[in-house]
Amino acid sequence: MSKESCPVLLVEDNEDHVVMTIEALCSGGVKAQVNVATDGEAALDYLYARDGFKDRNKYPLPKLVLLDIKMPKLDGMEVLKKIKSDPDLRAIPVVMLTTSENQEDIDEAYACGANSYVVKSFNFDIFFQKVEGLQRYWLGLTTFPKNAS
Repeated sequence: MSKESCPVLLVEDNEDHVVMTIEALCSGGVKAQVNVATDGEAALDYLYARDGFKDRNKYPLPKLVLLDIKMPKLDGMEVLKKIKSDPDLRAIPVVMLTTSENQEDIDEAYACGANSYVVKSFNFDIFFQKVEGLQRYWLGLTTFPKNAS
């Protein structure tokens, strides 16, 4: 798959953050195919092609996961642990995109295999700049392993 259509899984339960993140991801020269899971269980259903996410043409395995920590049903740390413990998924980069500035959360995320940790800003312009930076780096510059989609 070319970088012009890079599949991204955004795991986020805040609708405003979903809208802002998608807008920022799609603002640059690299086109992101963003699919959204609004809780941790839905994220795992997506990654394992279960329930409503069985069609890999419509819901391709992502090249990048943007993962919030505080979510309903299953939190982001549990999702991260499952991704990084699965030989079929662990090569997919996971960026924690969260409002938590708690050092324990940051340390735990990296210990569990997060590839990056970005704290969301409540200021729209700063939030947008941070996600644009993620878009430029992860979707514009990064070369992904073959088994990451």
